[in-house]
Amino acid sequence: MHDHSADHDHEEAGEWKKLALLAAASGVLGLLSLVTKHFVGEQSGWTLLLVGASCLAGGWDAAIDGWASLKQRRIDVHLLMLVVAAGAWVVGARAEGALLLFLFSTAGALEHFAMDRTRGAIDALLDRAPKKARLLGENDTETEISVASLRPGDRVVILPGELVPADGKVLSGESAVDESNLTGEAKPAEKKLGSEVAGGTLNTWGRLVVSVTKAEADSALQRIVRLIREAQESKAPAQRTIDRWGDTYAIFTLSAASAFFIVRLIGGAPITGGQDSALYSAMTLLVVLSPCALVLSVPSAVLAAIAAGARNGILFRGGAAVERLADVDCVCFDKTGTLTAGEPEVAALEIFPADTDRQRALNALLSLESGTTHPFAAGVVKACQKEGAVQIPVIGLSNSPGQGVAGSVAGTRWSVGTREFVGGHDLPPAPMAAGAIVSEVWASDGTVIVRATLVDQIRAESAPTLAALHLRGIRTVMLTGDREEAASAAAKQVGVQSYAAALTPDAKMAAIRRYSAEGHVVAMVGDGVNDAPSLAAADVAIGMGGRGSDAALESSDLVLTDDRIGRLVDAIELSRTARAAIRFNIIVSISAALGMAAYVVFNHAPLTLGVAVHEGSTVLVCLNGLRLLGYRPKR
Repeated sequence: MHDHSADHDHEEAGEWKKLALLAAASGVLGLLSLVTKHFVGEQSGWTLLLVGASCLAGGWDAAIDGWASLKQRRIDVHLLMLVVAAGAWVVGARAEGALLLFLFSTAGALEHFAMDRTRGAIDALLDRAPKKARLLGENDTETEISVASLRPGDRVVILPGELVPADGKVLSGESAVDESNLTGEAKPAEKKLGSEVAGGTLNTWGRLVVSVTKAEADSALQRIVRLIREAQESKAPAQRTIDRWGDTYAIFTLSAASAFFIVRLIGGAPITGGQDSALYSAMTLLVVLSPCALVLSVPSAVLAAIAAGARNGILFRGGAAVERLADVDCVCFDKTGTLTAGEPEVAALEIFPADTDRQRALNALLSLESGTTHPFAAGVVKACQKEGAVQIPVIGLSNSPGQGVAGSVAGTRWSVGTREFVGGHDLPPAPMAAGAIVSEVWASDGTVIVRATLVDQIRAESAPTLAALHLRGIRTVMLTGDREEAASAAAKQVGVQSYAAALTPDAKMAAIRRYSAEGHVVAMVGDGVNDAPSLAAADVAIGMGGRGSDAALESSDLVLTDDRIGRLVDAIELSRTARAAIRFNIIVSISAALGMAAYVVFNHAPLTLGVAVHEGSTVLVCLNGLRLLGYRPKR
């Protein structure tokens, strides 16, 4: 069977227009042949010329694809249609042959149009990519250069109404930036000193000076486009099943038509000569069993779902993710940066013994935390800098995932991480408000202990998101490496059904596997390096795209581009809608094929009816998949 979806990755944009023109020409020539048939007769040269031209226009693209399949020693649906059209001429049903090729080419044009729309939804992201940037020189002089020339550290000016040329951080100015093309969020996001901006987004009203943090190839926009293109090339399980049996089904179709031809001959039917002939009946059966609709039933829905998700801040990294997410009945969440805001602030910074060299201890803590990507690191570094700490080179930095880091600072070996990792003493907790989500970062060189107490906030969307999941019968679990007290406070505030605290990355992964062994289809939502093993163990891995680490994103099947946890519910609804569309398409395509096959065998249906039902089912599944492009989340 011909692999339609693969071809669309290589065809030119707007290919459907050429196919639509050929289909229109086939239809017009076919109608003209009917007119000449009425006035000058069926065997007239003009009639034969027009009906032949109609078949040529309608079968042109099928002939090209069919010849390509033959060279690969494969039988595809294009070849089956051409065989039927040739057979129609043999039995004298030339008009039916022309009708078949007209409808087949029309369905093909519609198929290409649907795929072109899904690709166009993605290419629209690249259309927003700016080509020029205003580079700010040493003397604050502005020079216009290409975006491709920008390097990290460059300063650029972005005026109102201009696109942000590259990912960066605001150095001065205030504005609001429309990020809808990346996140799906219509409301512009406020930007001020220190705010991060993404390339390809639109500056609405203020002048911004931005320090570039990533080159064009590494920008958020380019990363999103790469992820989506990978997704478009990844087939859904149902599509892989259809492709696996495609060649076998094509051979079955030819064999069934041949067998029916022989049975009709044995039954006394003439070889040719009209609707009662064996060849006519065999050609009709060949048409209705041809798998056009079945071939398109899955990719039309999956690719449209991927495009619709991208427009709404949801990146499915393949058809498998689209299908699998619909089956999820247990969602595990990381805590920090997923259910919480992930930007904890240091509420207390203590040194023990109290009379030790505070500056030396804070210098060591700052130096080691500056080399990590842990969500707590930014808050700790900021607190140390407020007290005048300076960064000192670290020698022999080592990382223990889920525990901490260690390295030599000014000749002394320091450890930073959990209480157990640094060998902290049984010190009383810092006084905090009841219900606060408190976490701790410890540091020690064996004689001096530093304790940074941080307070995080629950995301506003977390509790409503978990409540929405519970309404859909989905179990929720929080898995965190944080201590019991912080995990308990967070669990109560978000309403998660169960939680586990003080977990190492391996323990998180073991928990995921345990839920899977219990029969659950498990999704894991995380954003950090420590989440990568558990993301890999889950049936569906969901990464937070805004602040998510590269390791977490590479391990993810689905990415929420703007870090809004509420997008998870939207993704599940879209996945379930896509699955329903896929099931509908498969049922329609199989029912139409088998139903009409039975009708042909037992009632000798005319070729015209077989063509109409076959191509009608093909058009129907295309349109049903295409409707997903208009998907909008329910609020």
